[in-house]
Amino acid sequence: MSLAVVKSRAPAAGRAPEVTVEVHLANGLPSFSIVGLPDLEVRESRERVRAALSNCGFDFPVRRITVNLAPADLPKESGRFDLPIALGILAASGQIPGGALTQAREFAGELSLTGAVRPMRGAFAMACGTARAHAGQCADHPGAHSPELYLPADNTAEAALVPGVDVYAVTDLRALCGHLTKAEDARLSPVRAPALDATCAALSPDMADVIGQRGARRALEVAAAGGHHLLMVGPPGAGKSMLAARLPGLLPPMSDAEALASAALLSASAIGFSPQQWRRRPFRAPHHSSSAAALIGGRNPPQPGEITLAHLGVLFLDELPEFDRHVLETLREPLENGSITISRAAWQTDFPAACQLVAAMNPCPCGWRGDPSGRCRCTPEGAARYRRKLSGPLLDRIDIQIELPALQPAELASRAAAPGESSARIAARVTAARERQIARQGKTNRELSGRETDEVCRPDSAGEALLREAGERFGWSARAYYRALKVARTIADLAGAGMPDAAHVAEAVQYRRAFSDQ
Repeated sequence: MSLAVVKSRAPAAGRAPEVTVEVHLANGLPSFSIVGLPDLEVRESRERVRAALSNCGFDFPVRRITVNLAPADLPKESGRFDLPIALGILAASGQIPGGALTQAREFAGELSLTGAVRPMRGAFAMACGTARAHAGQCADHPGAHSPELYLPADNTAEAALVPGVDVYAVTDLRALCGHLTKAEDARLSPVRAPALDATCAALSPDMADVIGQRGARRALEVAAAGGHHLLMVGPPGAGKSMLAARLPGLLPPMSDAEALASAALLSASAIGFSPQQWRRRPFRAPHHSSSAAALIGGRNPPQPGEITLAHLGVLFLDELPEFDRHVLETLREPLENGSITISRAAWQTDFPAACQLVAAMNPCPCGWRGDPSGRCRCTPEGAARYRRKLSGPLLDRIDIQIELPALQPAELASRAAAPGESSARIAARVTAARERQIARQGKTNRELSGRETDEVCRPDSAGEALLREAGERFGWSARAYYRALKVARTIADLAGAGMPDAAHVAEAVQYRRAFSDQ
């Protein structure tokens, strides 16, 4: 035969759309052309494939070779198409049976000049895409066999975590061809998912390590219970970064769907995914010099940013006012909607961004404003200007805003005598509060719409009067008012109360006072 079709996938921001590799051999002057919007890495596969076939003992056809990567309007990148291109050439030239490249088999991997298969990024995302496509086919054709996915051996551990797909480890081109031709001594077996019980038990840093800061610890618990965004204002060494790093350990375990979604996004990104990260909520802490494209996504075609890589986890922004103001303003929409749309001239992509923002900042440029030692030398105007780097609309979207006092020597000395509460105990209360929310409205309190907030979060008469008085006194916007209402509902959930009362509302009001008196 002179035509072969091989199935593969592209890691387009975790979606892993199907790519059909069509190889055609024709008479004429020898040439090797790749079409279908390939980038430079894909075009360079011509030389890698040529050398790999020769060094593995196969004949490279001296004919006019045309490789089409369909669909033609989808950009193709990386060397992951080396393996399917090589298999297509072998099948089209009759060196392996064309029937071995069935619709149920997908291939990906970069070839070395010796024919060895090198690892690639996006293996987990590819396995997820294959499983989703097969699930749709099973609905139309019950009893269909599981799809087969042939990947570099170094990538199979992560891909095997995806249920519904048989993953095979490929070490080199010659061994794979032996398997496809059913050679008795070259049969490959599906890779089993690694046992991760011990690995996944590795917890985040424990809250018991935090000294003092009872108010901040309580605020972190409330934020975890309702999925609320949190801003901590305090001097250097107060424990802001330490508290933020412990938030993932307070959040409920990821569900199967959440774990698959998070791992697929990480797998297709530049940072990659490893099995040790399975079911662990991401914690991203970009430096304050990050650009808008790095934070929310960019490039052409669009690629996910830090806020997407933190999807279903925590995005920690330390030294918040040091970020460029334009960069911070780009966070307003995704913080509100839980997703972001990146548009370019020919592309528009929607990325999930349902992360929990935790931010930290000093009260003034030197960091010591309000310290009893009097070491702060910032003028009131300078401190106010520093805080005004954060716009009102951005602060409106941060549900909880607290101030942390400096730790005193007496508190540091009493650490051994009075250790703090552990993350495990706090997480148990957080999980119970989350379960109440899911049973009541199917989502966290932070995700409630305005109408749902009116129905679910309305406090008793005393609490409503207190909230109205606080809103008038501090000049809250409608958004700030509803955010405080949601926080009050979360505090009531932690207490197991059916309706927020005045005490719950009073605590919620205190969590919005860090900037109310400025």
